[in-house]
Amino acid sequence: MKSNQFSPPNPETAFTIFPAIDLRAGKVVRLAQGDPTRQTTYGDDPRAWAERWKAEGAEWLHVINLSGAFDEDASANLTALQTIIATGLKVEFGGGIRDEQGIRTPIELGVERIFLGTAAILNPALVDWAIAQYGPGKIAGDIGAREGMVTVRGWQEITALKMLDVGKRFFEQGIEWCVLTDVSRDGIGSGVNVNSAMELQAASGLKVVASGGVSSLKDVQLVCEAGLAGIIIGRALYDGSIQIQDVLKVAVGLK
Repeated sequence: MKSNQFSPPNPETAFTIFPAIDLRAGKVVRLAQGDPTRQTTYGDDPRAWAERWKAEGAEWLHVINLSGAFDEDASANLTALQTIIATGLKVEFGGGIRDEQGIRTPIELGVERIFLGTAAILNPALVDWAIAQYGPGKIAGDIGAREGMVTVRGWQEITALKMLDVGKRFFEQGIEWCVLTDVSRDGIGSGVNVNSAMELQAASGLKVVASGGVSSLKDVQLVCEAGLAGIIIGRALYDGSIQIQDVLKVAVGLK
């Protein structure tokens, strides 16, 4: 296991906006609180959404393979991923990645970074292999939590693992970036759990990207002011309650 010497995240790290594209059976969808039965579909052309977010100023995309996370056929999502990568945007990709080949395939397709959730939490050896193979810049952690407890398998199972303990272990293994999603808030626009993300970043040394519950520019402002590494925005973009241009203005204005 690789050991990082603890140091606080660099406050000068660029704040990154990640529009989310959640894929299920090749379609762009959003779930409420991670519930596969509470799905809203936003169309069957993922590249069109990627092109839109690029035109509005996005540089990165957070692409989730929901089919993989739910052990469904993910072939259509991998095809969609290739069309998204073709836009030229930087893509971080995860969901249902359980083994070495699951990491290798999207990286060979051109994904900039892989985020590992269930596999990283339940199989630490896979993280060690991935970082040794591709370097820490290519591998990120992904924690979904409810009231501080870590969830796995598409957020459907709550473990006995504490968010902070998993975050510290990720950092010790050499992971630098970590997505933290408050599952209870995801997809329902109830506001970001900034305090939880700040706690994880301060305790672990990870660069934490906040996710779950973004509903307004105020959420973006709070996350940016907290010194977090970035924010993932999903439903609020698709519903039109937030515009990427305005998000970028908020982030730039607070630097």
